Amino acid sequence: MTTQSAENLPTWDLTHLYSAPDGEDLKADLQKGRAMAESFAATYQGKLAELDGKNFAQSLKDFEALEDVLGRIVSYAQLLYAGDNTDGKIAQFYQNMQEEITNLSSLILFYTLEINKLDDAVLEDLLKDEAAGAYRSWIMDVRVHRPYQLSDEMEKLLMEKSVSGKRAWNRLFDETMAGLRFPFQGEEVTNSEILDKMSSSDGAVRKEAAKSFGKVLGDNIRLFSLITNTLAKDKATEDQWRGLERPISARNLSNLVEDEVVDALITSVKESYGDLSHRYYALKAKWFGVDQMDYWDRNAPLPEDDDRQIPWSEAQETVLKAYGAFDGNMADIAKRFFEESWIDVPPRAGKDSGAFAHPVTPSAHPYVLLNYHGKTRDVMTLAHELGHGVHQVLAAKQGALMADTPLTLAETASVFGEMLTFRSMLDNETDEKRRRIMLAGKVEDMLNTVVRQVAFCDFERRVHDERKKGELTAERLGEIWMEVQSESLGSAFRFDEEYQHYWAYIPHFIHTPFYVYAYAFGDCLVNSLYDVFQNGHEGFQQKYLDMLSAGGTKRHKELLAPFGLDASDPDFWKRGLKVISGFIDELENVL
Repeated sequence: MTTQSAENLPTWDLTHLYSAPDGEDLKADLQKGRAMAESFAATYQGKLAELDGKNFAQSLKDFEALEDVLGRIVSYAQLLYAGDNTDGKIAQFYQNMQEEITNLSSLILFYTLEINKLDDAVLEDLLKDEAAGAYRSWIMDVRVHRPYQLSDEMEKLLMEKSVSGKRAWNRLFDETMAGLRFPFQGEEVTNSEILDKMSSSDGAVRKEAAKSFGKVLGDNIRLFSLITNTLAKDKATEDQWRGLERPISARNLSNLVEDEVVDALITSVKESYGDLSHRYYALKAKWFGVDQMDYWDRNAPLPEDDDRQIPWSEAQETVLKAYGAFDGNMADIAKRFFEESWIDVPPRAGKDSGAFAHPVTPSAHPYVLLNYHGKTRDVMTLAHELGHGVHQVLAAKQGALMADTPLTLAETASVFGEMLTFRSMLDNETDEKRRRIMLAGKVEDMLNTVVRQVAFCDFERRVHDERKKGELTAERLGEIWMEVQSESLGSAFRFDEEYQHYWAYIPHFIHTPFYVYAYAFGDCLVNSLYDVFQNGHEGFQQKYLDMLSAGGTKRHKELLAPFGLDASDPDFWKRGLKVISGFIDELENVL
């Protein structure tokens, strides 16, 4: 993207939340939140078991209202910080807000702990009240953690220490990554810029960018290793106290998905490495006229690809058209992100390098962050994040406690949005060469979403398992990384020495351990879901919107049942993986 075009890209307007970090409106909400938290604690702490159904319902409404206020404040701080990790005043504000919200949250922590202490019979009696019963799904989700709950004092200590513990290490990682600069052609470029150059059509550019990225990560690898070891140990200690035997189990509980279902997903994907990634990348090597590719060629455009720059206006129109062809309401919701300044698009120094959709709170609206460089993948990323955004808008009616979905289901709408956009672009392309390039690009995106993310999860499992025996050296972390990458990507690649450091830039390992399998879960789920749609399932669009509107009120079995799908069935994952395999078959047939 040129400087001029980057300047014309839209940025979000956070004044929808608060006027400024020192604004009177923010100060008023902080004061309001503090008063609400103190009043809530005085009214309900230690008294939950004595309430009748009507008063229990009121306590739920009061708790939800408080969560909305606190969520709005901390979301504002998070979004400001995501916009510029390197501004000292913003970083200070972000830290201060985290501390303030944590202090207020600790005042009301007793509430979920006391809910979990209620006997089943007592709780069922309380839920006979209609208003209280409306919160049943949230209460049941809270009680999933009941067997692993610690004493009230221990839970409060863990919450209060998180600001100076794991969140502080998260912040150190974020600010370190945002501050890194990578030498490239006589300039110093940012994380986002160097990663973008690794998908250049020029092999020399890809190589220089990849070497520079790996070297700078290597220069800082001791710090990244310390952060990783510390957080893994911190997690192991808490897991041990809670009685969680496997490092991944805490994430599975939060995702409201059974260990066996996740195990089946991971096993199915790993068993498909040969049929998927190994087969495709061998095919790509042939297109490049080589037996083996260098690792920096993994995301390289195909030799026939013109690698054209896609104007932002075209990207926007492409996604909205695809959404509109599926359902007009979806397109109307997505359009609001552009028309009402809910999206921040241009890459800039200090900004988070990736992309996300932040739900904020139901009383406000979501925000989307991108780093748009004008590539086809950036169009897919826009479709992905707008899928999240539409989901978050539709689910907002469930309220602050039940709008959020588990990570596994949160990826459904985003990946489905990508699929809609891809199919629309493919159907409208008449040039066979361009269609082949688009199909190959989609396969690569799916491999990045399924195979690469499961390999990431495998890396995490091995790191966390080994960390129980003692600290891992930077060299050992690199060895594990190289082993899982070689296994997942196959023999079509050469990995140079600096590639051993590439694990260090993945933020999910730091912020949300074991998040990554949710991408594979979502992709395989959507592949199965889209297969149902293509086969003309009656009323699919309305059922799909109903699924998104349910927010966190239903589990995966309930949500998929109307489509005749069941994620606990091993064949479910095979069905999703067959979609990717079928695309590769199609590419092989045109050679």
